[in-house]
Amino acid sequence: MGRGEKAADLFSEGYNCAQAVFLAYADKFDIDQETAAKLAASFGGGMGRLREVCGAVSGMFMVAGVLFGYDDPKASEEKKEHYARIQELAAKFKEENGSIICRELLGLGAGADNPTPEIRTAEYYKKRPCKELVAMAADILEEYINSEEKNNS
Repeated sequence: MGRGEKAADLFSEGYNCAQAVFLAYADKFDIDQETAAKLAASFGGGMGRLREVCGAVSGMFMVAGVLFGYDDPKASEEKKEHYARIQELAAKFKEENGSIICRELLGLGAGADNPTPEIRTAEYYKKRPCKELVAMAADILEEYINSEEKNNS
């Protein structure tokens, strides 16, 4: 099963978009599923249903940070490289979808949404592209990781 399919399945289980992408990669880093789910919990719905950066994109960025990020606050070259990586991943997602902003992807008006999530019914899944966006974000990241591993071997 590819990472995109795994992320889509996690979203279907009820995890938010950021959690679904982050948890699809949890086996690649030393973190238990409960902690991983909690770390990503705030980023669903475009950051707590503020409808800002898509949670699938935030989840993708979180994985990239764990796998490729820097931890030295003075590591300016590593910071530059990492931000370039994040911009590359964002550009790929935007190229596929036209935006990385939740409200734009969902066709919503400006501003925050009600903090209460909708019940996940068959109708919900029909009107929201979130499951597909989660799968796409995980696949974009998988392609990037595979490319990095190939370049570094």
